[in-house]
Amino acid sequence: MSGRDRPGDERAADARAPDEHAADEHAPDEHAAGAGATDGPGSRKTAANAAASAAVADAPAAGNRFDADFLAGDSRARTRLLAALHPLDAAPEDDGWNLDDLHGLLPDNALRAQAAVLVGLVPRPQGVQVLLTRRTDGLRQHGGQVSFPGGRIEPDDEDAVAAALRETLEEIGVPPSQIAPLGFLDPLVTITGFRVLPLVATVDPAYVAAPDPAEVAAVFEVPLAFLLDPDNLTTRTLEYKGRARHVLEYRWPDQRIWGATASMLLNLRQRLEAVR
Repeated sequence: MSGRDRPGDERAADARAPDEHAADEHAPDEHAAGAGATDGPGSRKTAANAAASAAVADAPAAGNRFDADFLAGDSRARTRLLAALHPLDAAPEDDGWNLDDLHGLLPDNALRAQAAVLVGLVPRPQGVQVLLTRRTDGLRQHGGQVSFPGGRIEPDDEDAVAAALRETLEEIGVPPSQIAPLGFLDPLVTITGFRVLPLVATVDPAYVAAPDPAEVAAVFEVPLAFLLDPDNLTTRTLEYKGRARHVLEYRWPDQRIWGATASMLLNLRQRLEAVR
């Protein structure tokens, strides 16, 4: 994808407004100036030295168990997950579940650019993994940050699902044929004014990532059970513009998962908890 399509600037937000839902790694970057064309699949560069790295996971914790075969038939985990999501044919239309956290940080009545990201779930023998990317270190903005594949919904995209699938192909080379959309999380608004709609989908475990080296340094997986465990999510509270602001963060070996990505994962956990 084009870097101009990433809604938010996680590092800048951390310095200006340390809000757990405001900081966002899907931000316009150095490609933004004067950019008018959309990067397409033909512009994706394949990197032979950048394959997906599967995380070694412990067994999922009781109560958060998503087995490798959770997609099979009407498994309890699949049923619970689908119940937690907004249906594909009824995408949420509200402005964003985190607007209160952005009070005083966004202009009143600001128009919100529409974006979509892919929250990919990969069934593995050791349990379901969440597909994440780390941006290239050399990028002028938000280099080295962890994010979901995704970006701006373009005029040629039929809907948010099409945008998330297109961006995933462009960024990490995983085609739509290996992705099965399930439903949506709640939309999240970033400090830069993007309204991001997370699409939850399953990803074929046989996928082979081919990241665009101009944007993505690594594709990796983190156990869903780890991300659903409240003990693994920390919060930093900082003072900004006269009120407390919060920054969410997961620490996975060699990776810092924070800002909007952490907020979307929290939203997934909360929606799952609501349908226990």
